[in-house]
Amino acid sequence: MNEQVQTIDYGYAATSADQRNRVLRNTYWLLALSLLPTVLGAWLGVATGITRGLTGGIGLIVFLGGAFGFMYAIEKTKNSAAGVPVLLGFTFFMGLMLSRMIAMILGFKNGPSLIMTAFGGTAGVFFVMASLATVIKRDISGMGKWLFAGAMVILVGGIINVFVGSSLGMMVISTLAIAVFSAFMLFDLKRIIDGGETNYISATLALYLDILNVFQSLLALLGIVGGDD
Repeated sequence: MNEQVQTIDYGYAATSADQRNRVLRNTYWLLALSLLPTVLGAWLGVATGITRGLTGGIGLIVFLGGAFGFMYAIEKTKNSAAGVPVLLGFTFFMGLMLSRMIAMILGFKNGPSLIMTAFGGTAGVFFVMASLATVIKRDISGMGKWLFAGAMVILVGGIINVFVGSSLGMMVISTLAIAVFSAFMLFDLKRIIDGGETNYISATLALYLDILNVFQSLLALLGIVGGDD
């Protein structure tokens, strides 16, 4: 009887581990794929200047409306065949929205190097957080509410700064965003590894937003501090 119970328990653990590995593997593949529409959207935005007029309140409304609209649609379709195309549409939209900042950075003499530095820094943060997520054994789910509160502070501060236009405010918000979303990266990766997230589309969305926010914040900081006219 005990042997049977142990066999069942070990079999369940193996299946559970297989499922977690499958979710993590699919998440990494979809995350890599999602970067392609982002690059395409950013390139299109820079090349055509289609987002150049989205400044101030208008830009904020378009960004928030589009972002939350897409995230709602992703949540509704994450268990269907439409989930992946909707997610990729969202990443294309985010690339378009990012194109204004990229175009501004490219206006600097050292613009391309700043973009590559931000990209390399973001990749480095992801590598460190992915490594930590595999070695940390303790439960870090309690971080979630604090990270969410930090994200709300950043969101509100960012909205206010759209109208204030303070470079110092942008530096503070960007620094805080790098810290919060780097920690969010660890939190989201640990959830996947521990089996707390079983839908790879939702997992990809969470990690994509973490990565995008770290990259955008690094780029903003580098543009303010290291931009060469």
